[in-house]
Amino acid sequence: MKFQLILLLTAFFSCQPMQGQKSPRLSCEENETTIYIGNQPVLTYVHKETLPPAGVDPIYKRSAYIHPLWSPGGERLTRIQPPDHWHHYGIWNPWTRTHFGEHKVDFWNLADRQGTVRFAEYLEKIELENMTGFRVRQEHIYFLEDGSEGVAMNETWKITVQNLPGQAYMVDLVTTLSTPLETGIILEAYRYGGGLGYRATEKWDPSNATVLTSEGKNWAEADATHARWVIIEGESSVEEGRSGILFMSHLKNQAHPEPMRMWPPDTNEGKENVFFEFCPIRHQEWVLEPEKEYSLKYRMVVFDGPITTTTAEQFWSNFK
Repeated sequence: MKFQLILLLTAFFSCQPMQGQKSPRLSCEENETTIYIGNQPVLTYVHKETLPPAGVDPIYKRSAYIHPLWSPGGERLTRIQPPDHWHHYGIWNPWTRTHFGEHKVDFWNLADRQGTVRFAEYLEKIELENMTGFRVRQEHIYFLEDGSEGVAMNETWKITVQNLPGQAYMVDLVTTLSTPLETGIILEAYRYGGGLGYRATEKWDPSNATVLTSEGKNWAEADATHARWVIIEGESSVEEGRSGILFMSHLKNQAHPEPMRMWPPDTNEGKENVFFEFCPIRHQEWVLEPEKEYSLKYRMVVFDGPITTTTAEQFWSNFK
């Protein structure tokens, strides 16, 4: 394990692939963009609106999210449209309580019919040595009672992937927000909203998954606390037996170290209930002014096998 850790950190610092290591590659389709390492898919960004299952209100349709996200060994780590929360979509980041002028808009709870988030356009393909990714624009849409709609926020996602040795790879997600509204928009303080949201695989529950934050908080203690990084991992069908994600918040992010929303382990009677979010507006509102841009940066190290707090701390300290 010690030798593997040294290899992992050395390759990370140099950002160069090791001998024999495969570089990520991109597949761009009409409905989705998928990044591969060798023949193994690592993540898919969905362009096309995904309808909910038959018999479920179509208001829950959604695009502009990451799913699936796989571990290096092929374990699916995300979930969409769970019956307990049809509006959950893998890795996504809508804002919940917002307002501009007299309009209140919830972009998260789709059943309220106040707003949604949609893929708008593909902006850029990124292909560098041992780094592949893309930029897209997505729109936060508000609905009015007369059936009309408008754009409250434009958002770009820049997603890049780097391969790492030792059964791991790294995903950077940079989200940049701006508003075309002359009044600007207020992202109200609330326990849900924006940042980076994650609904985990249905395999994980308190019997086989764990949570640990940079401040030493476990699954039962993490909600509403602040963290620089969070490890979420659980039982997996890969050879190593465990898979997970190290989530990191950049030190320049709003409200860093960021507050979190972490469902306690007894949520949904302890079944299929791993939901986590970096939530920069959990304790204080955020005002977005017109003609300005606001960015949040996140890094995810996706891994099979064990990961130590020393490794997590080293990754975060090199998140520039």
